[in-house]
Amino acid sequence: MSSGGTLFTAFHRHAELLTALRARDCLFVHAGVVGWRGRALIIPGRSMTGKTTLVSALVRAGATYYSDEFAVLDKAGHVHPYPVPLSVRGTGGEPGVLTPVESLGGQAGTVPLPLGSIVVTRYQPSARWRPRPLSPARALLACMDNTVAAQRDPESTMPILRLAVLGAHAIESARGEAHTVAPLLLQQLDGR
Repeated sequence: MSSGGTLFTAFHRHAELLTALRARDCLFVHAGVVGWRGRALIIPGRSMTGKTTLVSALVRAGATYYSDEFAVLDKAGHVHPYPVPLSVRGTGGEPGVLTPVESLGGQAGTVPLPLGSIVVTRYQPSARWRPRPLSPARALLACMDNTVAAQRDPESTMPILRLAVLGAHAIESARGEAHTVAPLLLQQLDGR
């Protein structure tokens, strides 16, 4: 990548984080997001935990793409689309290649959705998918841990997260390969 490309990437990332930190009408949770059957599914987590890989697999399995970067929650707890191209990393963790969702055979969401599910997971080679229920308090903490403005403004972030989490089903599990877990996860959501 040229130095101009590197500079643009750094500037874009800084602008994105500053927006997430200073937003007043919404809350930015570092998470992957898809829509499924009229509800949003969010996967909160840091970089390099496998969010984009799982989001890509969920889109290939029929879910609607909302974001692989941020779950943007409004004050009513609804999740808004933030459909930037997916940043798909190589197998060695190389910098992500921006990938439009359409190249995965998917489509981007266009309307806000109520939060339906929170999936706390991270990739671990050879892990088996064994989801267990997560209490609303633990789900809130997982989201709070990945909320950009949480330390700066907890009195504004907590009510939004609380409202969103109380109506959601939350699960936690380590996971193996995303292409194996995605259909199981969507099937599990259909069974609820």
